[in-house]
Amino acid sequence: MLLTSLILAGVLVLATCAVQFWGLVGLSWVMRRRYMYHPEKLTGVASQGATIIMVVLGLFCLHTIQIWIYALTYLAIGEFNAVEPALYFSTSTFTTVGFGDLVLAENWRMLAAAESANGFLLIGWSTAFLVAVTARVRVFEAEIGQPDGQ
Repeated sequence: MLLTSLILAGVLVLATCAVQFWGLVGLSWVMRRRYMYHPEKLTGVASQGATIIMVVLGLFCLHTIQIWIYALTYLAIGEFNAVEPALYFSTSTFTTVGFGDLVLAENWRMLAAAESANGFLLIGWSTAFLVAVTARVRVFEAEIGQPDGQ
């Protein structure tokens, strides 16, 4: 059963990493499309703030999808008999909070451990992306704020 748990964990890690990758590609595309032809839209604190908030909400949506992938898996393997506890367990595990009030059966514990490690890395990846976007927005503002020739 350990092998089954590890194989399932590997499949879920691949699936959630794919969601993360394509989600970040999509967010990058939206930002590039929005500002490529209209750089004046990125000037000002409100516009920069809106861009950063858009990215944060996009990242939140990606993590919500990833958490649901795990929650639906827990339902499919019969670890929970309702959506709410499966979603609650998945959220607390993915975010590495791990309250411990709900636990998986012994034969699926490695799946929960994999979700925790996966969530930790994906949240870190999102943080790195957000920092890069924030730095890029600030650099872009500096570039368009410079008079020609400087």
